Order: sequence, then structure tokens, then C-alpha cells
Amino acid sequence: MGADAILALPPYYPNADEDGLAEYYASIGSATKLPLFVYSRDWVNPTPAWVERLAAKIPTLFAWKDGQGDIRRYQQIMNRVGDRLHWVGGIGDDCVPGYYSIGIRVFTSSIATVAPKLSLCLHEAASAQDANRLALLMCDYVIPLYALRARRKGYEVSVMKAMMNQAGLAAGPARPPLPQLKSSELDEIRIVLEKWKPVLS
Repeated sequence: MGADAILALPPYYPNADEDGLAEYYASIGSATKLPLFVYSRDWVNPTPAWVERLAAKIPTLFAWKDGQGDIRRYQQIMNRVGDRLHWVGGIGDDCVPGYYSIGIRVFTSSIATVAPKLSLCLHEAASAQDANRLALLMCDYVIPLYALRARRKGYEVSVMKAMMNQAGLAAGPARPPLPQLKSSELDEIRIVLEKWKPVLS
């Protein structure tokens, strides 16, 4: 079908024991030769030793995507497993300073759906360890957006869809049970996009 890899989210059954969880990922890995990314989020927050055992168990395990935002734990996992896996920062653009401080150079960006130029600027500033430029980008663009996204559960999706729609991109409405933005918040989005003009082109 043209897929280059598989991203495995946590199974629907929460709080499985370590052996059962390892078998879950191993069964996915053995079903195809495609590289496997594990997305460590929600209740899947394993120890460094468990990730090391999983990497030894699954030859196709290629990368680990963090969805916890626990920089201390992620650094411990990276130190334990080393370059056996590729490391992806997956919790959000607002975590770029923390991720890059521990050596990560890849992150998933919701901002890129509206302003890919801004995502690249974040990467460039963080990679170059340009603390002043990175701080300006965070304060001027990222932190205000993430404050809006944090107002309600589900807003991390609803806000980005609203931004895309107002920017003339094809996003459509957030699907239930995700909430829709209030009219006053849509006005806030318009103000954000106006301030973002330098990074939209």
C-alpha cells in the first residue's frame, strides 16, 4: 500500500503486564518486514531495561516515539539503549528545547500543519544551540498557542484544525467527542495567525 513503516500505539487494554505488552509489539513486528515505531504514550511508560529487552526481541524495531514528555525518563531510556533505536520527540513543539537538550533531533510537529517554516526554525535554532533565538520563537509563537490548546481536553486537535481552516487549508471540523472552539476563541485564532505572518510564508 506504499507504507514505509508502522507506528504502534498502545493496545486498547490498559495496564497489561510487561511480558504481555512485549508480546503485543512483537506480534506486530513479526507480521511485516516494515520498520516498527513504538509510540510510548498514555499508560505505556516502560522502564529503560524493558525498552532494551524489547529492542533485542524485535529485529524490526526501528524507533521510539515519546508521548510522555518525561525528559528524565526518556534520557534514561536513550542512555540505556544507545543508537540501537532512532529517538523521536512526539509530545509537541513546546517540548523542542527539552528534547534537543538531551540529543534528540527529530520531533513531530502539529505546528507544521499550518506553519512548516516555524517548525524548521525551531529545529534550526535548537540544533544550533542558539538559546536566544529559540527562546524568542517559543515566547512569540509556541507558548501562546499551547496555552490555548491546553484550555480543554481535545483542544490540541480542535485548535489546530481551526487554525488550518482559517489559514485556508483543508482540515474540516473536529470530530466528536472532541469539542469545537467558541466564537471568542476563533477570534483569538485570527489574532494568532496575524502575529504568525512572518512564519507563514
